[in-house]
Amino acid sequence: MSRQLITSTQNPRIKHVVLLQQKAQQRRAQGLIVVEGIREITHCINAGFAVETVFYCPALFDASTLSDTGYEIIEVTPHVYEKIAYRGSTEGVVAIVKPRTTTLQDLDLGDNPLLVVLEGVEKPGNIGAVLRSADAAQATAVIVCDPLTDLYNPNLVRSSIGAIFTVPCVACSTMECIKFLKENNIKILTAQLQDSKLYYDTTMTGATAIVMGTESTGLTNPWREAADAHIRIPMKGALDSLNVSVSAAILLFEAVRQRELLHA
Repeated sequence: MSRQLITSTQNPRIKHVVLLQQKAQQRRAQGLIVVEGIREITHCINAGFAVETVFYCPALFDASTLSDTGYEIIEVTPHVYEKIAYRGSTEGVVAIVKPRTTTLQDLDLGDNPLLVVLEGVEKPGNIGAVLRSADAAQATAVIVCDPLTDLYNPNLVRSSIGAIFTVPCVACSTMECIKFLKENNIKILTAQLQDSKLYYDTTMTGATAIVMGTESTGLTNPWREAADAHIRIPMKGALDSLNVSVSAAILLFEAVRQRELLHA
């Protein structure tokens, strides 16, 4: 491992990190992303992603915990780390990583897939939270249709706590996804208020895709028409919807509950 010390925020290497943090276009053009935090970087490495460079601040992070896997390690001062740190916490380590582009055809569906499909969800934090639930439920994949955010947006990586690396995540169009699900005989369950039944009265023990849209606009008509069943979460209060990440967790773990009961 080669090492150097950077003490200036004007260093080109530091400017490069900041550019990747801020510009999705640059991340796509260069085929690089920024991952912050030891948990996130560890999940990234364990999942087989290629780390190019690690920047660390010795005042905040013990570099002896980094394994020698061939990536470059650069020490930075606290002032420089403050410049490249995306979040307010002080873990003291940031990495530049080569991302992966996963397609629908790349997915290993196994014998009984459980998929989460999100349509038009814009907030990176919501997608990251859904990925955390998908990891906890051991879902097969998360599919983001017509994405309005970069899947490797730093806030998405952060909010997923590295689940973006542990759960296969695909970006595609709604029509591509519907075609894929139909071809693979995967039951489509759309979360919606209209013409729906309670989620726990719906069987999720077979190959299943749980499909959700945004709180404001819901799902587009192609999903409503393609659905095998429409499901809803009972709302007992004055409000008529939950955050999409909360809904995803509820529906995912109902699928888990049903499957575990089936094999008990």
